[in-house]
Amino acid sequence: MNKSGLVRTLQEEVGISKAKAEAVIDIFFDAMSDALVRGDRIEMRGLCSIFVKNYRGYVGRNPKSGVPVKISPKKLPFFKCGKELKERVDI
Repeated sequence: MNKSGLVRTLQEEVGISKAKAEAVIDIFFDAMSDALVRGDRIEMRGLCSIFVKNYRGYVGRNPKSGVPVKISPKKLPFFKCGKELKERVDI
């Protein structure tokens, strides 16, 4: 499922216009993104938790040439599946 699928489902389930459904989905995703930027954790019981993981810098290697390459520190969102979702998918 993609964003347009979510919009369509919301539109059908709630009976609102496509524009309103898109606005709701945009607000939802923007709020989640803003929370992660602030360093907050997103937790939806039974579905998932998403948080920002800090990775240290390290020296890697270019696979073609074997030349050492410095990899700078970074932050990446990390998704952890909830127990209920795991059980529901593993039928």
